Amino acid sequence: MYTLHICQSGVFGTINDLEAISEQLKEPDTVVWLDLEAPDEREVALLCQEFGFHPLAIEDAVRDHERPKVDVYATYYLLIFYAAAYNGTAQVNGPAQPGAEPKGPGMRHDPQIDTRQLSLFVGKNFIVTIHRRPIKQVGDTIARWQIPGSPVGYTVGAILHSLLDTIVDDYFSLMDQIVDWIEELEDVIFSRFRQSAIEEIFSLKKDLLLLRRVVAPERDVLNVLLRQETQIFQPGELLYMQDVYDHLLRVTDSVDTYRDLLSSALDSFLSLQSNQLNQLVKTLTLSSVILMACALISGTYGMNFQYMPELSWPWGYPFALGLMVTTGSGLALFFRSRKWW
Repeated sequence: MYTLHICQSGVFGTINDLEAISEQLKEPDTVVWLDLEAPDEREVALLCQEFGFHPLAIEDAVRDHERPKVDVYATYYLLIFYAAAYNGTAQVNGPAQPGAEPKGPGMRHDPQIDTRQLSLFVGKNFIVTIHRRPIKQVGDTIARWQIPGSPVGYTVGAILHSLLDTIVDDYFSLMDQIVDWIEELEDVIFSRFRQSAIEEIFSLKKDLLLLRRVVAPERDVLNVLLRQETQIFQPGELLYMQDVYDHLLRVTDSVDTYRDLLSSALDSFLSLQSNQLNQLVKTLTLSSVILMACALISGTYGMNFQYMPELSWPWGYPFALGLMVTTGSGLALFFRSRKWW
């Protein structure tokens, strides 16, 4: 599926014939934006015929799971960028309706971060976007580009900045949602103390690592664009790309910060578990000391000797029980005074 948008001196139009692209590109005041979603073999072949893209560049553009990068050719760039969003499927204590109390045996995790590859060919008067699945930011940018008095602008550099800036700004929304989930995990750890929280922490750390693998190489992409090895930006447009680069740095720092925060939460979780185990062992140990003292008394009076003091004493049994209670209580008070119990 494809859409072909033409802008000539601020006047927009849509063309259904892909084979007319090469003629449109010859017009100096024309900007062509071709958006391809899940392109078929015919549409991919037209990229080489109409735009003259290198076969290796086309191969990288249509292949999934490419690392974010930028390849510089004589008259155009190939950019691999990623849009990311929070899919919102992880919930604590199982799924719950809005406003309902959480229910279920524990926590579960599904992938939180949905990344979608976006390949871009960017030239002096054209931009080609290729993606396998719908990408909201592409449609939003096209819509803003075509409104009267568009804030996007009518140059390729302005369009590219608007698209990349929209993608990067959505990273901040994603980070806000991740922060909410981290706070929820901390509540589970310190308030409700559920064992399954450790699985959630590892899963979220894995998601943050995935996001960092996307964001960190994108900084290099912006660095290459800022060097302007191929002239596609108008004077003054590089300042806007520098702003996108700064935003990427902030996102990368946030990812690293939240990964460290999760590591601290994991350490706290393990410390709480260790402390609870130590408290349990200490309680059992002190209880066993008290029981051993009582067992000593009962064992002494249980010896089968004919001539034992107090063996025929009418108050012998109450005396033995009282001695046990007194000894146990004395030991318990001694342990509590030393704050061992």
